[in-house]
Amino acid sequence: MRVGVDLVSVQSVREAISAHGERYLERVYSEREVRDCTTAQGLDPERLAARFAAKEAALKALRPGADGVSFSSIEVRKDSAGWVELELSGAAARLALDAGMTELAVSIAHEHGFACAVVIAYPRSG
Repeated sequence: MRVGVDLVSVQSVREAISAHGERYLERVYSEREVRDCTTAQGLDPERLAARFAAKEAALKALRPGADGVSFSSIEVRKDSAGWVELELSGAAARLALDAGMTELAVSIAHEHGFACAVVIAYPRSG
């Protein structure tokens, strides 16, 4: 089992959106993630920060080598009940498979200007 945790300042996400706009959003988040983080008032930087923290925590649990893994290969998805889960693709999925990590559990939270996430990666049994 591997664990990754990350803490993100919501203000840093606000600043990245302000400075880089769509380029930042497209590099870090999927269309679905942006849609899930958009409310009637617009884009919610707290929700985006929580997803960024989840991606960083997943990377820490997966332990990529020098080649690295792009944020776009880690997607935070909401299930029908509103809970979040991770979906890996590309390099992140290959890394998990090579490490024998068959399941990743994620928990995210945001409050008072910070967002955090914990990811637990489970190996194959047996």
